[in-house]
Amino acid sequence: MNKNWYAVYTKTQCEKKVAALLLRKKIENFCPLNRILNTQGNRRKMAYEPLFPSFVFVYINETEMRIVKQTNDVINFVYWLGQPAVIKATEIENISNFISSHYNIKLEKTAVISNGLVRISNEPQLDLNGGMLSLRTNKVRLALPSLGFAITAETEKAVTDTSDYGIVNSKMLM
Repeated sequence: MNKNWYAVYTKTQCEKKVAALLLRKKIENFCPLNRILNTQGNRRKMAYEPLFPSFVFVYINETEMRIVKQTNDVINFVYWLGQPAVIKATEIENISNFISSHYNIKLEKTAVISNGLVRISNEPQLDLNGGMLSLRTNKVRLALPSLGFAITAETEKAVTDTSDYGIVNSKMLM
């Protein structure tokens, strides 16, 4: 049987706990953590919180769904059109690459497009040989159409080439 990525809905603030429980059950999972840089006076501290509240992503086949549902603090799978929503592997990889390159990431809801392509943008922009050239901007946005979210982060410098972010198998869209 083929394995796919699915989104699992968890109880509030139990994402890390569910990820640990699934790992003990030998279920491959991904709980993306947002690095938040807190400054208090002259002290800087990095905190980690789930990027997607109440969501953990699991890489399973259909026979393992029952095991996931029986895990403590798992409410259910996220459904789309009456079936558990399949998340594209490229979106999971792109989220992983994006969070490893940025901190203080903002999450926003967008329209769900089941056949949509992953999209990175920073505005204003020009298409230059398949890459993106940024003009006086330091924001990077990754659209995740099958999840119905977009994540945005500020960079320290203007983005001139998206290859710095390790984006995997995605097409640049304007």
